[in-house]
Amino acid sequence: MEGRCTCGEIRYRLTDKPLFTHCCHCTWCQRETGSAFVLNALIESACVDLHHGKPEEVLTPSASGKGQIIHRCPRCKVALWSHYAGAGELMAFVRVGTLEEAGALPPDIHIFTETKLPWVVLPEGVPAMPGFYRRSEHWPGWAIARREKALAHRM
Repeated sequence: MEGRCTCGEIRYRLTDKPLFTHCCHCTWCQRETGSAFVLNALIESACVDLHHGKPEEVLTPSASGKGQIIHRCPRCKVALWSHYAGAGELMAFVRVGTLEEAGALPPDIHIFTETKLPWVVLPEGVPAMPGFYRRSEHWPGWAIARREKALAHRM
């Protein structure tokens, strides 16, 4: 899958299928995006192939208090992907809206729905959690195995 910022300064490619896609309805994501939620496709950072431009890394506060690093286009400032404290730079949370075929990655789960905006209607058949969730209860086995393999490199 190909992705880019609005101005085209940053172009990237996902070299494998994302592990899981979150639709996060927390108030932090609402404020950060200026929208009702954010769609993040989780994938190993090694599978994000930057082929044009160099994003700037912006340390941004997060609800956990540990912050996140958002990779943004230095020109148009569009957020392309983030790294959170848990897995650090080994995992990327790619903003689905920056992908050329964003419609190909619908949410696998809706999280932090306890703070979703009241007019957002969640689709039937997609798990919806009031807060976060247990990965082992929702991720497919192949995705858990790939994540564990990626995280083994930090030791």
